[in-house]
Amino acid sequence: MLFSSAIFLFLYLPSFLIIYYLLPKRWHNSFLFFASLLFYAWGEGPVVLVLLLSALINYIAGRLIEQGRRQTGLWLSLIGSLSLLFYYKYANFFVDSIRGTAEIFALPIGQSLTLGHIALPIGISFYTFQGISYTLDIYWGRIKANRSFLDYGTYVAMFPHQIAGPIVRYADIAPELADRSTTIEKFGVGAERFILGLAKKVLLANTFASLADTIFNAPATSYGTATAWLGIIGYSLQIYFDFSGYSDMAIGLGKMIGFDFKENFNYPYVARSIQDFWRRWHISLSSWFRDYVYIPLGGNRASKLRTYRNLLIVFFVTGLWHGASWNFIIWGLFHGLFLLVERAGLGKRLERVWPPVRHVYTVLVVLVGWVFFRVETLPEAIHYLQKMIGLGTQPTGIMAYPLAYFLNAELIVSLLIGIMLTTPVYPYFQRGVERLAARLAPVGALINSLYVAGLFGLFVLAVMYLAADTYNPFIYFRF
Repeated sequence: MLFSSAIFLFLYLPSFLIIYYLLPKRWHNSFLFFASLLFYAWGEGPVVLVLLLSALINYIAGRLIEQGRRQTGLWLSLIGSLSLLFYYKYANFFVDSIRGTAEIFALPIGQSLTLGHIALPIGISFYTFQGISYTLDIYWGRIKANRSFLDYGTYVAMFPHQIAGPIVRYADIAPELADRSTTIEKFGVGAERFILGLAKKVLLANTFASLADTIFNAPATSYGTATAWLGIIGYSLQIYFDFSGYSDMAIGLGKMIGFDFKENFNYPYVARSIQDFWRRWHISLSSWFRDYVYIPLGGNRASKLRTYRNLLIVFFVTGLWHGASWNFIIWGLFHGLFLLVERAGLGKRLERVWPPVRHVYTVLVVLVGWVFFRVETLPEAIHYLQKMIGLGTQPTGIMAYPLAYFLNAELIVSLLIGIMLTTPVYPYFQRGVERLAARLAPVGALINSLYVAGLFGLFVLAVMYLAADTYNPFIYFRF
């Protein structure tokens, strides 16, 4: 079940909220837990048992650590959680890689090594990392283990962040699991955030997804360099508005039921270095790797060589976390290499460069990286990059997809709005509305009413787009 689906918007969510607020407060966690399992099982069916098994492993591990059996609990969590993740997400990739290597070197093992396709449970990367962070925080003495499996299971299974993040740490919401309150104002803020996220996903991400998919799926001889650049720009906007849109919806849903999830995106495309980009992009993921991988490896406290090693390890794992593919690994190492170079001295030199030049450098690096992230294989990525610089297979005769084929009024407006909204222009607009309403007290209520009416209109527009167009891709299926 997707947040941007009619069944969620008009059946599941209203029913959930009505029942949730009618129930006594002591039943809220129980209802949220079972409603979240229903949400997950709606599309995944019996695979919900994997989520429950992962939660049970880390719940038991946490209790063991707190009871003094520290090593037993820690290894149970790490081996149990990562074994599930490896089997469901990486087993096919691992076997295919061994078979491919064996075929290259004509080794007999390649012919006998086979494995049937293993379906990837949605969200397994998210709830695995949440479980590991829970047990590590107990092991390091940062938090106490939860004695109630129901409460811990609610944290793991909670549908707002269940399948698409952000990665919510137990320590951040433990007080709210035990006791939380909601107000009309907080519910309103949550509803506003959800609508904005829904609009990002439906009105912008889906539009750019259609553009990017058309270009990336077309034969290399059917378009030229300009169209290749349009394709990767379209994909960069798609993935930003899709990821940040889902995060906005998750944060908004959390507020509706009393939880405050941390921000996950902070306008990464305005960054002026790759270091700055990763402080802004998927913040919950990058901070997780910093706190649970980079720092335990030694961070930057040792020699430069060890610091560089730690960076490359982190970004190797970052790439692998996103998907079982060599292209994801290359994408991660590509970013890790630029972070390494910036740490080695480029970063200080960039600080003396005219800011627009620093911004162009960052955007170009990110765009090139997205090529590896988007395509399936390394040869495809190389061919697409060649196309972007005017090399490789060139069109013959009349191109099927020249740049003019795509540049209609709707796409041009969408591109302009999309690029504008990758900057913090909307928060400025919100603050401007608030200041205007406060300054013009007699008509302040009218201004606020017009703003609410605009949000409602945005929701209606998103629903109309959903009703008129069945193209509603869910890119988290790859992760």
